[in-house]
Amino acid sequence: MSRGEAFCVTCGAPPPLSSNRLCESCFRERNNLSECEETSQAYRCPKCNMHFESGRWGFLEVDDLLQRRLDDSLRIHERAEGIGIATHHERIDDRNVRIHVQIDGTIDGFYFEQNHELIVRTSNMICTTCTRKDGNYYEATMQIRSAGRKLEEEELTELRASLDTLLSTMEPDPMFFITKEGPVVGGWDVTMGSKSLARTWARHMIQRWGGQTKETHTVVGQKDGIDVTRLTVLYRKPGYNLGDVMKWRNRLWMIGAWQKDGPLLIAVDRREKTGASWRDMEKAVVLSRFVDQVEVDILNRDASAAEFMNPRDYKMQTVRLPYDDDGTQISLRLAWVFDEWLAVPKVRNPDEGKPSGGA
Repeated sequence: MSRGEAFCVTCGAPPPLSSNRLCESCFRERNNLSECEETSQAYRCPKCNMHFESGRWGFLEVDDLLQRRLDDSLRIHERAEGIGIATHHERIDDRNVRIHVQIDGTIDGFYFEQNHELIVRTSNMICTTCTRKDGNYYEATMQIRSAGRKLEEEELTELRASLDTLLSTMEPDPMFFITKEGPVVGGWDVTMGSKSLARTWARHMIQRWGGQTKETHTVVGQKDGIDVTRLTVLYRKPGYNLGDVMKWRNRLWMIGAWQKDGPLLIAVDRREKTGASWRDMEKAVVLSRFVDQVEVDILNRDASAAEFMNPRDYKMQTVRLPYDDDGTQISLRLAWVFDEWLAVPKVRNPDEGKPSGGA
């Protein structure tokens, strides 16, 4: 070895050397590609099977849980490159899983290969959600009512089902649970663990069925000097639906759409629209509900009238065409108003966009 040639600072061996001037033998004695703990602790709620990970509770698949435990237990050399990791899971029992880990890569050009075994142990711990459920905890109450009348059983079923539909489209949240629910005089009450869920559900029902909401807050205690409150949301469903024919201010109107301050009305006799407030509509009378209206085929027509088969007695009958008829329609929607059939203009189907079998 000449005086100008590099050498290992520990044993004096010639190149190749690492970046800190160690030969391969000395470098391997002082460095490991990876280190892994022998055991890793996981926590699972025995009531709902949620896992506690990264400081929060949530539902995890087994593979995701084991990967997170491995990521938390495995440490790789900071200068390692070209890392390859292979794992195999071996189930020991219901609470213990052994993970076989094979890892390879290079550090400063030296190839390393190591094997580890990690045992993931799962212990029971009651989650926050189940603790609160068992203690009848709730943050919000949704009160479902109707304006000026009692909600029918079919309406209550549809309104309640809309919550399940809403939850299926939202990101899961452990606080989205129902503490208690049931019928009350004139409607339905639901107590739940999340204020945001109550508000979101209220907005969902307003978009679908119109109506108004009112929020009230009740102070139930203090935490860290801050008032702890419970929310009550009162939702009042209108006594009418999209497509219903109404008598309002001595004229016939149809409910065309929902707006923030009240419904949008469509005139039955001519092309005209107007907005009305919820208070304005308090004296309106429903003459024909959308669900009671019928679709009939046009058998004959001229410029102003059409013949159809009366669905009540199966006799031919003539009705005046609605103002939006363009001459190409092959069917009419009829409403029974004042003991006679009335052809009504087209409005948006209230069930448009509604999943089959749900609200």
